[in-house]
Amino acid sequence: KISICTMASRPESSLPPELYYDDKEAKKYTQNSRIIQIQSEMSERAIELLSLPEDPTIRSSLLVLDVGCGSGISGAALTEAGLNWFGVDISSSMLEIALENEVEGGLARCDIGHGLPFRAGCFDAVVSVSALQWLAYSDRSTANPIRRQRAFFTSLYACMSVGARAVLQFYPADELQLQLLLNSAMSCGFTGGLVTDYPESAKARKHFLVLDTAGTRPMPAAQDEAGGRHSTKQQQPMRKGSKAWIMRKKEQYRRKNPDSKALPSDSKYTGRKRKPRF
Repeated sequence: KISICTMASRPESSLPPELYYDDKEAKKYTQNSRIIQIQSEMSERAIELLSLPEDPTIRSSLLVLDVGCGSGISGAALTEAGLNWFGVDISSSMLEIALENEVEGGLARCDIGHGLPFRAGCFDAVVSVSALQWLAYSDRSTANPIRRQRAFFTSLYACMSVGARAVLQFYPADELQLQLLLNSAMSCGFTGGLVTDYPESAKARKHFLVLDTAGTRPMPAAQDEAGGRHSTKQQQPMRKGSKAWIMRKKEQYRRKNPDSKALPSDSKYTGRKRKPRF
């Protein structure tokens, strides 16, 4: 069973990111010392999970994509690690703050749900902190989460070099959302799985989607509360007939047939096996 990180308030369910992170919210976000600390720690952990060579000469030759770079907190961690980077974000307000802070990396405004506008094989690694979950929400009538996820993961796979790794930290709302994102990534050619740090702690738990473009590399170990590491199993796409699979199929049907009442309502019994009857 996968433990899900719960949040008191989820901005993803209120407004699209380009509207939620306006000038006021972006300024408040980047002046919050607690947020800066958490984002910096997760960025450093994402870089660690990339498993890049420690040689400074090799690192200085690599180019890393920062998806959802915001005001440049994760970019600062990449610079500190001796890596060149390029960041994309949909919030103009966040990018303006990054420019004011004179970050080392390049910046571009981009809706990742429309796909990434980069040439094939140009990035040696990818990191993302607290951005991926936005792709699981439909913030307008024309936005299809599954289609947006596929556009992102397909273009992400294309712009990564052979053997490159992406580490995407995110906050899933529930297990279904987590499995949908994982399944979307795997269906676009990636291998890898999920690394969950501090799985027994509701407060400290962090999910990292670790994706590779070629072969089957060993999955990095997750952290536990004692500061140790434990092995992480590679995740597989959702099993046909499982509750997550049934929920996804029902959601797809409802989108295609909004006026249809052919499907039964979702309940706690959805996906359960029926008892034999005489």
